[in-house]
Amino acid sequence: MDLKNDKKCIIYCRVSSKEQEDRGYSLEAQEKLLTEYADKNKLNVVKIFKISESASGKQIRKTFNEMLVFVKKKKINIILCEKIDRLTRNLKDGAVISDWVMADENRQVHFVKENFVVSRNTRAHENLVWDMKVAIARFYTNNLSEEVKKGQKAKIESGWIPTQPKLGYKTIGEKGHKIHVIDKDKAKFIKQMFELYNSGNYTLNKLVEKLEEDGFRHKTGKPLGKSSMHRILSEPFYSGRILWNGKEYDGKHEPIISEEVFDEVQLKLKRHTKGWQYKIHNHIFKGLIRCGACGCLITWETQKNHHYGRCKGYRGCLQKGCIREEAIEDGLFDSLEKIKPMNTQVLNWIKKALKEAHKDKKDYSHVTREGLNKQLEKIEKRIDKIYDDKIDEVISREYYDKRFKEYSMERKSILKQLDKHGNKLDNYYETGIDIHDLAFNAKRLYLSRKATPDDKRIIMNKIFISMHLESKDLYLEYKPAYQFLSEWMPKLNATSELLKESEHYKKTGAFAPANPLLLGGRESNPDLLDQNQLSYR
Repeated sequence: MDLKNDKKCIIYCRVSSKEQEDRGYSLEAQEKLLTEYADKNKLNVVKIFKISESASGKQIRKTFNEMLVFVKKKKINIILCEKIDRLTRNLKDGAVISDWVMADENRQVHFVKENFVVSRNTRAHENLVWDMKVAIARFYTNNLSEEVKKGQKAKIESGWIPTQPKLGYKTIGEKGHKIHVIDKDKAKFIKQMFELYNSGNYTLNKLVEKLEEDGFRHKTGKPLGKSSMHRILSEPFYSGRILWNGKEYDGKHEPIISEEVFDEVQLKLKRHTKGWQYKIHNHIFKGLIRCGACGCLITWETQKNHHYGRCKGYRGCLQKGCIREEAIEDGLFDSLEKIKPMNTQVLNWIKKALKEAHKDKKDYSHVTREGLNKQLEKIEKRIDKIYDDKIDEVISREYYDKRFKEYSMERKSILKQLDKHGNKLDNYYETGIDIHDLAFNAKRLYLSRKATPDDKRIIMNKIFISMHLESKDLYLEYKPAYQFLSEWMPKLNATSELLKESEHYKKTGAFAPANPLLLGGRESNPDLLDQNQLSYR
């Protein structure tokens, strides 16, 4: 017998929860107890293994296996542990420890607080106690897991996630009442991420590079990778929904993006849309123009420093011939001129008219929002009441599920109406200004020396829904807001020319808001024609 090895031991400490640590079961307290025990029994502590309350199941397993490998390699015969449930909480680990002990008569496991030692010479009734305590520890783990799941389900049903906040959110509130709110510093990047990918001008790799350049970092301080980016873009939590165990719930947290934007991004991800391929020649119109005859995308190539597009006729298309990029741009510029305010005076008048319209809408929406908020408060109280009734067993689980589903749908409908009268209203003036500013500056921005092919594609994607080429003629379809401008702006510009020559212009200045010729037909409460389209007639 090697007496020297018989005096060697290791210490194994473990805290399973924050509550246990607060009640005096901290790693430091365990280490002190076991070290004192080793000194009293003249044992030489070779190494201390610790598992904190924050360790995952994989980390616990890893440390447990490392401990077994260490004691075998170093020929250590004694393991010191506070209690049985500190060392093992399942039958598998209990069997592993038993096998290790039975392999050598000198091996022992000391459970100090329970004054219990397991070895090959342990009596039969003591082995029975060992087996029973392992089983009890396993029951404790299973019961704890069951209670945790109950708590998680209850929190999910009340509209909150029972986990760490998603990137872009932070936790506030006291224990038992914690909720997740938007982290403004991070949320702006999350919103930008969805919008840029939805534009179709960014691959995941390019989006990673863009966000890194803008200074966006993960919680760890490291830049996001492609897989993390994909995971964020696939997370319904950012649109106000919670996905838990394959089931979707309505969340009470404030969404960063709309459901429409999220759904559009999912379609792009599912189609494996990779944006535009960045090769030697990053052609401006690549992926934008389709053949009017067969619907195929026009392909582009470069010859002698000139860019040519043509349909390769994969579907038996008979449309032949090439068209130069410059010819496409001529047609593009004509379309941009149709939506452009004639001068800055016209643009400034439009901005003033939008500001007045915004005030009218705010007054109208304030009354509507008050009514909707009262309805929402009533629904929230009903949801809380049926939840309490379910806990107190006043109502059955089936009745609760039925009523909860009805109230949740009603709540979702009210929130959508609030969003319509809230976010869109708040952005009414800003959106209108952005639309008209882009219409006024689009051509200049496109021709700017600093404009890259990506910048030019973004401009076209903001203004046009589609582009088709038929017999070398370019046909462009505006987005609704710009379609309206293409019809209204020529009339407004023509009126501007007439007013310049009139006596009224000399007295009041161009496009004074009081001018009845322009504003007489404007509705008292102009509404959004769609998300981006504004009416100021």
